[in-house]
Formats: sequence, C-alpha cells, structure tokens
Amino acid sequence: MVLPTGSSQLRSGPGGGSGCKSPRGMLRAALLLASLSWGVQGTAIANLSSALGHPGPLPGGPYLSIGDGSVVEFEFPEDSEGIIVISSQYPGQGNGPGPSPTLRVTSLATEVLTIKNVSAITWGSGGGFVVGIHSGLAGLAPLHIQLLDPSEAPPTLIEERKDFCIKVSPAEDASATVGTDLVHLSENPILYFLLPLIFVNKCSFGCKVELEVLKGLLHSPQPMLLGLLGQFLVMPFYAFLMAKVFMLPQALALGLIITCSSPGGGGSYLFSLLLGGDVTLAISMTFISTVAATGFLPLSSAVYSRLLSIHETLHVPISKILGSLLFIAIPIVVGVLIKSKLPKFSQLLLQVIKPFSFVLLLGGLFLAYRMGVFILAGVRLPIVLVGLTVPLVGLLVGYCLAMCLKLPVAQRRTVSIEVGVQNSVLALAMLQLSLRRLQADYASQAPFIVALSGTSEMLALVIGHFIYSSLCPVQ
Repeated sequence: MVLPTGSSQLRSGPGGGSGCKSPRGMLRAALLLASLSWGVQGTAIANLSSALGHPGPLPGGPYLSIGDGSVVEFEFPEDSEGIIVISSQYPGQGNGPGPSPTLRVTSLATEVLTIKNVSAITWGSGGGFVVGIHSGLAGLAPLHIQLLDPSEAPPTLIEERKDFCIKVSPAEDASATVGTDLVHLSENPILYFLLPLIFVNKCSFGCKVELEVLKGLLHSPQPMLLGLLGQFLVMPFYAFLMAKVFMLPQALALGLIITCSSPGGGGSYLFSLLLGGDVTLAISMTFISTVAATGFLPLSSAVYSRLLSIHETLHVPISKILGSLLFIAIPIVVGVLIKSKLPKFSQLLLQVIKPFSFVLLLGGLFLAYRMGVFILAGVRLPIVLVGLTVPLVGLLVGYCLAMCLKLPVAQRRTVSIEVGVQNSVLALAMLQLSLRRLQADYASQAPFIVALSGTSEMLALVIGHFIYSSLCPVQ
C-alpha cells in the first residue's frame, strides 16, 4: 500500500485494515527494502510487510494484491514521489523455470498520478513488482493493472485488476510555498515600472476618441451588443466544446472556459488602431465588456462548472475588474481633455502613439512569457493546439457577426478584434484566487497560452497589414 510519511489514512474494503503483525513479516520487509537497487526520493514509501504476508500461490487466482487485499484505495500526498509494491502469487513469479510474468500499470487520471516505472522483484518462492509513481493534482486516480505472460506472442493476459485507486490529497502548506512558484502577472513589481508608460499611452488613445462617434454609439449600440454576444456566449461555448473534443482534464478545461469568458483586453484598441479599426468603438467596447464581466463571469463560471462537474467555489476578482475600469476611464478622459484644451500637446501624443504602443506590446509579451515559463514548462500539446485556435476563432466569430448586421469595414474589424482578444490577466487572477496552488498553476496554462497565442497572432496580422498597405496603398 502507499502511505504518506507519518500517515495511515486508508479506505478499506471488507475485512478491515492491514498491517505487519509478525516478526517474520517485518524481517521480510527489511530484506526486501535492502534489495532495492534503485533510489526512491519523496515523501512516501510502500508498506511492504503486508504486501509480503500472503501464503503460497492461490490456485486459479486472483494472483495480484496490494497489502493484504482488504484495502482498495490508498492515500498519497500532492506533488510527491513514491512506490507501490504489488505482490504476485502466480506460479513461476519467483525462481521458477521460464520467463517470469510481467506487469503493466496504467493511471487512468494522468493529471492526478503518473506511473514512472515498474520493476520486478523476487523473494524466496514468491515475487512481485515495485511501481514508481509521481502525484500531481489532488484527486482520485484509478489504476489499470494487467499481469501478462510474455512466453507467448502477443503476451497472454493472466489477470486484470481495475479496483485499486490512489487518492491524492492536497498538501497542507501548498498555498504558503514561495520561491519558484508563479508570481501573478498583476502583482509583479516589474509591471509597476510600466504603469506610468501605459497610463501615458492610454492618454494618447483618449486623444483619438471622437465625441460624435461616441454619441452615435449611444443611439446605435449594435456593435457593442455583438461584442457582448461573442465574448460571453459564443467563446465560452467554443471553449467547452474544445475541452470535450480534446478530453482536457477538469482544471485545464475550467481555465480555458474562464479565459474565453473574460472581457476584451486592453490591447484590443491598440490593434484596432494598427489594423484600421474604429478606436472610439474599441475603447467603448472594452469598457462596456469589462463592466458586463462582473455579471457574466460568475454566471459563465457557474454554468460550465456544473457541466464539468467541478464543485470549487470560484471567486470573481471584483477589485481587479474595478481597477481595470478605472485604468481605462481615467487616462481616456484625461486624453479627451488634452485634445480639447491642449491641441498641440495632443498632436504630439498622437505622433508617438503607434511606435510607443508597439514597444509596450513587445515588452508585455516578453514579460508574460518570463513570468509564465514556470507554468508552461509541463504544458501538453492538446491545450497548445486549442490555445492557438481561440484568438483565430474569436476574430472569425466577431467579423461574421458584424457582417450579418452589415456594419462598416472599420467597425467589423473592431468587433472582430474585441471578440478575439481576451483579458487573460482577469482570468489568471480568478483562477489563482479560487483554486489550490498546484491546481491553479495547472489551470493557468490556458490563459497564458491564449495570451501568448493571441498577441503573437495579432502581431503577425499587423505586420501583414503593414506590408500589404505598403505594397498596395489605398488610392
């Protein structure tokens, strides 16, 4: 059986618990431990005494057991390494003639538990296997165990067990761990050096706001309504479908859905400017969608958590949403006032807005990658593929919705960009506030990949648009 150091919590089947009750059994366990030629690191060991307490071979099986056979679920700590000893009473498992049977062990929940290796061991006339394991996220990992006879081709299945499982429990002090753990993007001190530069850049965008266009949006809010439809209904549903198609683990699926349920990001009006969109509409849509997120984010989280059978309480970062609103509204209003009262200074800001924005965008991309490298170290292909498609699907959805209402080209581009660019910082904050450390870091792969993919893909579009405009200038 598997036991955390200093713990013996087990769920037993009929027959009660297990344990070593004889000096002979203790001696066998000591000899077996001494015979292990490979080192085991971590916080768990196997209780070998009960694994070796069986009598001779059982005619007709069952042959495989863990412990004394009465325990079917074993508890193990989160993010640890250890071993399981599986004893085998199959004839020939010990020193008998012919090739010894082999064991195949598969974890049916790899995000919870992974199998590192399986080694055969023998003692006296018996034998068994030592299985190296590594635990990840808290949860339940059923085991698929097969005893095979390699003397035939293909190997013959002798016995199959699916009743054993490993319960990985949360580490008690995981939330207090520091050092190499992820520092949340919005709390990194480097970001505070960029805040004054970002503020000035947003003031420059305020100088681009056209009050007449803003008044027109109040009378005809269709573009903003399309943005809300795409951001909070279509994109979360797309994320849910992709989670099912790629069979993403629950935590990763939740991270993807929360990311796709987030409002438009601050870079959306920069891309609208660089790609010939309507900057006033872009700023208005970002502001409105951020306000709407206070209601739509918890609603989307509740609906899809239920569909995914996730029972954690998710905390919507209201303070961060309000901070985002203020950081949009205040510099934009300042920019509008500068445009009205200081037209010459306004012209200066407008001249530097594009190169200044481009430099900040590259700096933000580099910073996000540096801060997310800890999380992205163990990323797997399915979430990368899905993350690459999210911005592209958002762009396509937004543009098609805008075409249905026959909006002008500039507004089509803006609606497309607004749906395709998510505020991944809010999604990241929500996951880090709601989940345990390891689970939060695992789920945070989704917003990081979507953010990196979206920024990279939008930069490629900007470069392509610039090349096309240079080669084919509009007359």
